Amino acid sequence: MKNETRVIVSNPSVMMGKPVIAGTRITVELVLDKLAAGETVEQILDAHPRLTAEGIRAALALAAEALRADIVYPMDEAGP
Repeated sequence: MKNETRVIVSNPSVMMGKPVIAGTRITVELVLDKLAAGETVEQILDAHPRLTAEGIRAALALAAEALRADIVYPMDEAGP
């Protein structure tokens, strides 16, 4: 992320080093799972008062950045 203020952080002593929203124990994985399950941003924010819309956008940006990596993961036609 190019942002001066880190919205996503990773620390081996917090959530086993998984990327989390700064100042929380909310993982990027949790945010992405909730969005994939069909929850709205508003529902996620209501369920996690310390989370912000900026944090959700940062989680999506991290996922997009990870997919831009040179490694391509083949998927069968049935999906994951």
